[in-house]
Amino acid sequence: MLAIFQKEIAGFFNSLIAYIVMVVFLTAVGLIVWVFPDSNILDYGYADLGSFFMLAPYTLIFLIPAVTMRSLAEERRAGTLELLLTKPIRNADLILGKFLANWLLILIILLPTLLYYISVYQLGNPPGNVDSAAVAGSYIGLLLLSGVLVAMGIWSSSLNENQIVAFILGVFLAFVWYIGFGSLVPLAGAGPLGEILSWLALDEQYRALGKGLIDSRNVIYLISLMGFFLMLTFWQVEKLRR
Repeated sequence: MLAIFQKEIAGFFNSLIAYIVMVVFLTAVGLIVWVFPDSNILDYGYADLGSFFMLAPYTLIFLIPAVTMRSLAEERRAGTLELLLTKPIRNADLILGKFLANWLLILIILLPTLLYYISVYQLGNPPGNVDSAAVAGSYIGLLLLSGVLVAMGIWSSSLNENQIVAFILGVFLAFVWYIGFGSLVPLAGAGPLGEILSWLALDEQYRALGKGLIDSRNVIYLISLMGFFLMLTFWQVEKLRR
């Protein structure tokens, strides 16, 4: 697994992918948080990162599939996946190596946004007048959400050798889980179906963690969803090995 992990990380930083994704993400959220009217902190007049945590997931819905689309699709297109599968590498090691490398890249991209918290902390009146517990919970939610989207993207990449198809499917899955289920709740009403859809919706889980109280049920659900899509990827790779 370590060899696959190192190969993926080296591949990211030896190409433009990591740098383009990092620049696009940080530019987009930076403009939203600090420049654009109606969302920037300076005009809002309150030390709060709500605009960043509200809009960051929508950016990641598109950026994460763009990162993961090449994970297995490119290997299949180039014929290197068949070569890997002939070596004494367990499917679990192959998948976990790629998953952890992609997730780490997203964590590295998110790391500079801690400067936003430091800036808001200093801008508070008095300095430090910011809900640090909510910020910490939101970051945990953002990291776990990123892991789920990475797992979805890798499974999408395992289904086809076409990276564009993998990207579109990854965005679709992310959209359905983050926005789609929650949008259906009003139609389902207040019954059991509405409660199930609300629980499945990633935005509900993310907002719950952003309140600053880490509920183990939210964490377990997000980790379980990661495991579900990684298991689907494992079965797909197992089919390709036969």
